[in-house]
Amino acid sequence: MNAGAGAAEAPTRRLNRKSLIFALALLLLLPAAYSGEDRRNHLQKVMERGSLLMLTRNGASSYYLGADGPTGPEYELVKAFADYLGVSLEIRVTKSFAGLERELFAGHGDLIAANLTRTAPRELRYNFGPDYLATTTEVVYKRGERRPETVEDLKGLQIMVIAGSSYEEILRRLEAEVPDLQWETREDVGIEELLLAVADGAIDATLVDSNIYRINRPFYPRIASAFVLDAELPHAWAFPPGSDDSLTQKARSFIHTARESGLTKAIEDRFYRYPEQLGRVSMHQFLSQVRARLPSLLPHFRDTAARLGMDWRLLAAIAYQESQWDPDAVSSTGVRGIMMLTRQTAEQLGVDDRRDPAQSIAGGARYFLDLDRRLPAQIRDPERVWFALGAYNLGMGHLEDARVLTERMGGNPDAWGDVEHRLDLLSQERYYKDLRYGYARGFEARKFVSNVRRYYDTLVWMDTRSHPLLTAQEL
Repeated sequence: MNAGAGAAEAPTRRLNRKSLIFALALLLLLPAAYSGEDRRNHLQKVMERGSLLMLTRNGASSYYLGADGPTGPEYELVKAFADYLGVSLEIRVTKSFAGLERELFAGHGDLIAANLTRTAPRELRYNFGPDYLATTTEVVYKRGERRPETVEDLKGLQIMVIAGSSYEEILRRLEAEVPDLQWETREDVGIEELLLAVADGAIDATLVDSNIYRINRPFYPRIASAFVLDAELPHAWAFPPGSDDSLTQKARSFIHTARESGLTKAIEDRFYRYPEQLGRVSMHQFLSQVRARLPSLLPHFRDTAARLGMDWRLLAAIAYQESQWDPDAVSSTGVRGIMMLTRQTAEQLGVDDRRDPAQSIAGGARYFLDLDRRLPAQIRDPERVWFALGAYNLGMGHLEDARVLTERMGGNPDAWGDVEHRLDLLSQERYYKDLRYGYARGFEARKFVSNVRRYYDTLVWMDTRSHPLLTAQEL
């Protein structure tokens, strides 16, 4: 019996051992069978999802809604990367730099693209893609105040920077060298608000990347760069940390291609090389009136433009050129009001009181649109706008004379650039004596159109970047 019982137990133990091994094998196979999501790398997940999730902040150097939709240097580059992958692009905007990191670590985005500099502390937190831009860090102060020339000179100054930014990292590092250095961080403001605060004297200084300073400087004529901190810092996209760098490696291939094709240079030129602007004095005067006079007139410009299907920024630019937004403006020839209407034009437009801003703006808008409608159909936008502006100042008859003269001289009468070059000739007898409407001060019309275009470009620039002078945010 004992021998028989022992013989029966041995196969049982062997069976139990086999069952245990089989069970363990099943446990090991279960993740492979039911967690295919975990086995896919980052790039595969993006491709299968069909979209790339971009984490960014709203601002001139990253992403904003422009006149024609989403734009910005980071947006354009990441959009090209998404096209390179063959997927769509989704944008997720956070209100702070700290929010970018939280969203990335929570898996709510594939990359951070927000004018992010690659610094040593950040290297420990992210996988960085390739560098695509390099900038220095500028200390910005108010022009006319004592200029700080070294870090030591920053002691005792009221300094404010964006919380969680590389500027805060730099100040923390400098604090070891200058123990008395103090500053304030804010999560609820952007760089434009800080530059305005410096210009207004609300704070003494802030830190800003050189590329951002370069594009903002014309619009804040009271600020200046005191000195440069450190050497150049590279800009790169930040990807989630860890061993999976599949999407990062794909980004490396893309940036290489973008450099070779000239795409990165084109984006840099488009956003960081601002077009010709007004001189410092003229810009200072313009921005002073943006602050002092435009706020009360904005509802009239916007309401009229919305009602008549016109761009309020163009309407406001015309009004500034005409009157500097002064409702009581009057010329020696008797034109008056915001839009400087003649008595005859005002009567034709049904304007009873030329000094009333609402009536004057509405009348000026209707007059401009009437001129636009009278232009030849073959003149297309945006050229059509400049022709209508020329007629607004010169009159439709003299504008037509300029087009006739342009054609006689071998130019294109439907191209504003060609016609503009002949406007000055309308005041020269050998040219105007054979024209239907005769002498005209064409050089004034040329200057009028040029100035309106500059004011318009400036207002578009400010509006699409939520410039603080248009949003009135207080620090």
